[in-house]
This record gives sequence, C-alpha cells and structure tokens, in this order.
Amino acid sequence: MKVAYWPGCVSRGFTPELHGAMASVAPLLDIELIPLDRAACCGAGVIAEHNQELADTLNARTFALAQQTDGELMMNICSTCQGAQSECQQRLDANAEYRTQINQTLADEGLSYEFDAARPLTNKNFLWLLVEEIGLEALRAKVKRPLANLKVGPFYGCYIVRPTDRLGIDAAHPRDRYLHMVIEALGGTVVDYAGVYKCCGFPIITMNKKASLTQAGRNLGDAKDAGADCLVVPCPLCHLNLDLQQPAAAGVVGRSLGLPVLHLPQLVGLALGLSPAELGMGRHVVRPTSVIDWSTAVVGAAAAA
Repeated sequence: MKVAYWPGCVSRGFTPELHGAMASVAPLLDIELIPLDRAACCGAGVIAEHNQELADTLNARTFALAQQTDGELMMNICSTCQGAQSECQQRLDANAEYRTQINQTLADEGLSYEFDAARPLTNKNFLWLLVEEIGLEALRAKVKRPLANLKVGPFYGCYIVRPTDRLGIDAAHPRDRYLHMVIEALGGTVVDYAGVYKCCGFPIITMNKKASLTQAGRNLGDAKDAGADCLVVPCPLCHLNLDLQQPAAAGVVGRSLGLPVLHLPQLVGLALGLSPAELGMGRHVVRPTSVIDWSTAVVGAAAAA
C-alpha cells in the first residue's frame, strides 16, 4: 500500500524517535511511505484561533500535495494533525466558494485542493489505517514477538476521539476503541483506567503549566494504579506532556510515576520483532528499558538484541 505520508512537525523535531519508528515499521506492514516533505504545520488548532483562513490554507496545501502523489490515501502519525485537518477538510469540502478562495492563494505554487464527492481525499491516522486498511487479523499474523505479559494503557488524547461525527466514529467504525483492539492484536493486555479519554494537558501548558502538569500527572498515576506497565499514544504532543514533562508532573501531583509512554509505531514495532534500540526508546525521558523488566516478558528478547 502506498500512502502520502505526513509525519507532522513534532515527530521531526521534539520526538524524532516517532518518525524513525514509523520508517522502520512501515516496510514490515507492506506500507510504502511517500513523504510530503514540502508540507507545513497543520496549525494544531492554535493558528485557527487567530486566523482561520491561514490555517485552512496551510492544510489545503498539504492535501493538494498529497493529491499529486500516487498514494492510495494520506496518512499521518499525529492525532492533533488528524483533528485539525479533519476540521479543515470538512469546511473546505462543504463550501466550493471558500475552497476556490483558498486555491487562489495556492495557485502561485501550482497547487489546488480538489474535492470529488465520489472519490474524496482520505486522510487517516496510522491507528485508523492499522485497523481499517491492514486489518487486525493481518496485523496479528505479522506479529513475531507477541507482547505477552505486557500490560498497556491506551491513551487516546483529545483530537482523535472528538467530535465523534467529524471523526467518523460510529458503530461501524468504533475508532474510540481502536487502541484497545490493536494492543490485543499484538498480544498485549489492555489496562483500562480513568484517563483513557482525558486530555494530556499539553494544550494549556503555556497558559497554566501547573494545571497542565496536574492533568498529565493524574492520568499517569491513574494508569499506574490500574497496573499498567506503560501507556501507548497516537499523538506526539501527548507524548511530550506525558513523557518529557513526567518528572515535573510527578512533582506537581506529589507522587512517583516512572511510567514509560510509547508511541504507537514503537509498540507495533516491538511486536513485529524490532528492538527497543531500533525504535529509539533510548530517547525517552522515562526509558522503557530501565523501567520495565523486559527479561520477564516475551519482548525481553528484543532488549538483548
């Protein structure tokens, strides 16, 4: 499967291990990535607060670049990008006059975002692609090292689960359960806890750092109390607040945490046979290899690789 690949900003800056892990995992899943190297930031909802048209122009430009490839669809590895881009695409697709206005700005680059109701541009987070395009049975068949004995807490964050209508979450597409399904397909044990669908706190970190770190600390503490060995996230911004800021969050909530937070491609990569080193886990603030006793789990063989 060929996909027009938008890694987003954060995965190429603050969390390069995510970008690297996706590059390592893709061929194991028979995914050919066509990088959208010229694409710009999605705006993460922040730009739209000040200039909606600018945010929509940035995302329409990315969509237009994706349409110039021979990819079957567009894929991202950031649920914040998914949320911002889904909102923009919904607005552009519903208003031909506005879409024409945006395309006039893109014309200087020879770009244009085209909407075809019969064949609309499909943009999916890696999580959605795993379940809907590859399929859980096919994913399960590719597992070389089942994640037995690994108790994983899913952390969806905000942008990939709400609003449900815009994100296409319904009975036929229970996307708010896909992390649960993928963990189980990889052989891991799902740990449900209070923070599964809560905000990580990142969106308010520059406005109220204490509140932001309190949110992160409570989510991590709830998962740890429920028995999770680690969390898995489909969003690098969530990873920043839950991993990079974890020591500070522990201080704010007044308890020890030490809970590893894995990017989704890292969790998949472990089950497909890649080692923690190949997946960049040494870059984490809370290093999974120093917190989890890998020698007692099936994935322990990877740590020795």
